[in-house]
Amino acid sequence: MDVITTTDDLAALCRRLAKADYVTVDTEFMRERTYWPILCLVQLAGPGEAVAVDPMAEGMDLAPFFELMFDESVLKVFHAARQDVEIVHHLSGKLPVPLFDTQVAAMVCGFGDSVSYEALATKIARAKIDKSLRFTDWAHRPLSKRQLSYAIDDVRHLRVIYERLARQLERTGRAAWVAEEMAALAEPSLYFTRPEDAWRRIKTRSTDRRLLAILREVAAWREAKAQARDVPRNRVLRDEALIEIAARAPVSVEALATTRGLGRKLAEGAMGREILAAVERGLVVPDEECPRVERPPPPPRGIGPVVELLKVLLKLKCEKHDVAQRLIATTADLERIAGEDAPEVAALHGWRRKVFGEDALALKEGRVALAIRGRKLRLVPVAGNGPEG
Repeated sequence: MDVITTTDDLAALCRRLAKADYVTVDTEFMRERTYWPILCLVQLAGPGEAVAVDPMAEGMDLAPFFELMFDESVLKVFHAARQDVEIVHHLSGKLPVPLFDTQVAAMVCGFGDSVSYEALATKIARAKIDKSLRFTDWAHRPLSKRQLSYAIDDVRHLRVIYERLARQLERTGRAAWVAEEMAALAEPSLYFTRPEDAWRRIKTRSTDRRLLAILREVAAWREAKAQARDVPRNRVLRDEALIEIAARAPVSVEALATTRGLGRKLAEGAMGREILAAVERGLVVPDEECPRVERPPPPPRGIGPVVELLKVLLKLKCEKHDVAQRLIATTADLERIAGEDAPEVAALHGWRRKVFGEDALALKEGRVALAIRGRKLRLVPVAGNGPEG
């Protein structure tokens, strides 16, 4: 079992892998008690080898690994890349480039919505994955041979999956579709929450702008505190407490102490003073600078059947093109297409517009219709508006 525990061995591995066209990458991490993920294991595979790297080994310096991740001549292949990419970004401040996500590619290639690694390994690599180790403690040392075998298999089988998907994308001319999705994954803002934006993650039905101004301030305080202490947000203060504080706007220790889940001891301490200061900042924000949540208007009466027709069309087009529906449009997207004159949704741009968007607009405008022909659902022109689709 190949496990790298020294920086010199890691550097030698990365020099070998840098000669390959692509490397498959996976990580194992723990996050239950921390804000930032704790990197416990890195798995790497090239055409001729698959190994695990122990980042927790004494004296280990991951600089050679990061150098490989930033080598633009080597494609980095992940499955469901977002969390792995977040770890690289957090530890290095940069994103691995270029990227290839086999989950996204599989959705483009007709393997369904958000297909799992296990499903692809079974269908493409004919591999049987031991799911019993999915929730193992990767921070515990020493790691067993069974744990290491399970971890390394993730990148070993990923080579087969990637090569099969890459060939299919090339054959179908859809490589550009995946490239478009990878460009979105390369946006740094996906992997770091700015404290001033943290309030957007909190679900509240209120549109009161003063309440939202206070919520923005207390959520920013909590986010900064969680990041600085490296603890989960709810270990600092739960969402429900933030919403209650924003709604009640307490300006005294006595008022703050009545917040559920907070208590007098916390309210009287340094944390209580910080919360009250955040509330005060929210109270003095000028009215015109208070945040605004734009709630989409309720769909017009009678629009429901149009949305249902668009759902049918989406299913029809996705089956025809063998692509996952979730990658094309959500129900919210369909509602906007049905109810708005010029909706700004992804389904009306790029390759999605060619697959679905153009026909969706044509159906909405009455230029085409859905009809059953020969026991099959088809898109047909209305009053000579064009050839059958």
